[in-house]
Formats: sequence, C-alpha cells, structure tokens
Amino acid sequence: MRIGRLATRMGEGLAEALWPTRCVGCDQPGELICDRCRAALPWIEQRLACPSCGAPYGYLTCTECDGTWPVRATVAAFGFHGTPARMVTCLKDGHELRLAPVMAAALLTALEEASAWPAPDGRPRFSPDEVDGVCFVPATSAAFARRGFDHMALVARELCGFSGLGLADVLVRPQARDQRILGREERAENLEGTMYVRGDVSGARLLLLDDVATTGASIAEASRALLARGAASVTACVLARVW
Repeated sequence: MRIGRLATRMGEGLAEALWPTRCVGCDQPGELICDRCRAALPWIEQRLACPSCGAPYGYLTCTECDGTWPVRATVAAFGFHGTPARMVTCLKDGHELRLAPVMAAALLTALEEASAWPAPDGRPRFSPDEVDGVCFVPATSAAFARRGFDHMALVARELCGFSGLGLADVLVRPQARDQRILGREERAENLEGTMYVRGDVSGARLLLLDDVATTGASIAEASRALLARGAASVTACVLARVW
C-alpha cells in the first residue's frame, strides 16, 4: 500500500514537472485558479437573482424569462464569462478533471446562499432537507465517447461527497446536436424528446445540476422527463448563467 502511494506521488510530481498547473483564468503557472482570478469571480448575488431562471438582477423583473421555467427554482453560481466560462471548457474539452471538485464547491456555495431566499412557491430555493437525490443533465453518447467521461457526473459525485446528499444517476441522453452551435429556438427543438429516465423517481424531490444555462432548454427537457416519470419536484443548480 505504501509503495502504491509513493508511486502515485512520484507520478504526480513528474506530471507537474512536465505539465505544470496553470490558472484556468489567466494561464499563470501555480494553481488551478490563482488568487487574483478567484477574487474576481463573477458571483451572482442570490437575493437579486431571478428565482425562476437564476439570471442576475432578475428578482423583481426578469428580462431573461417569463417565470415559467418547469423547475421550481434555478440557482446559478456565476455569470457565464471570464474564469467560469474557461472552467467549463477546461473540464469538458481540456480534460482538467481536477476542476470537478472546484465546480462542486462553487455550486454548494451558491445553494447555501440561495437557501435564505424564496423560490416562486414561497419555500427556500434550496434546502438539503427537501432533496431526495442529486441528478445531472447527462452528456450525449457521442460526447461521452469523445471525451471518455461525463463532466457533470464527476461534478455531481463530488457535490454528493461534500454534502452527504445521495446521487440519483437516472437521466439518459442518447443523442442531440451540440447546443453551443444552435440559436434560442433551435435549442428547444434539438432537445425535445431526447432525454429519458431510468429507474424509479416517483415522489422524489430532485436537485438537477448542469454546467451552463442559456435558454434553459436542457434544464427544461431534463425536468420534463423527471416530472413525467413522477418526480415530485425539480430544483436546478448551474455553475454559470448566460444573460
């Protein structure tokens, strides 16, 4: 066992020497997120955010939604620009798997702050006592084959480990075009009917995770599939909100 740990540390040391860690925000060597970029993270102030779609400053009047998102509430940690945008890209396409726990910690920080503010139904936007399981918007089969992992599955597992909540890996998405190349109307059409639920979610109160919310099409389709299979409620949490 000691030999195995020693070999692992030696391997990590060699990897760091050959490919030194760089900040995902500014590319400076040293840390995944340096002090300067960490201090500049565009956190969304939850008391001012839209409780329906999570957009910043949308609490009183939201310009990004009409309040009819199918989830009971959406919590977003950051605006989608700068370091958070690069975090998503570096994890998904750069295979920087060490970002999964960093993203999970950011989601939990936003959820904790959001617990002090009401959802449209009047209850807290998040309460760990009202969550029966954590699920996530899955990668398509093609994306999984290309990357070799599902990035949100990694984040969800880390979040469950930090929080003690149970993982509900129940959503499946066999195929869909890459949402990043599509317009607002095309996104909803692209995802319609592309997700389904495996397993029993009857009566479950679920926390749904995703990396980015733009139009909400992915969240809406995942929520539709979960509610259609009998889930009692779906609360969404995303790393970043486009607005």
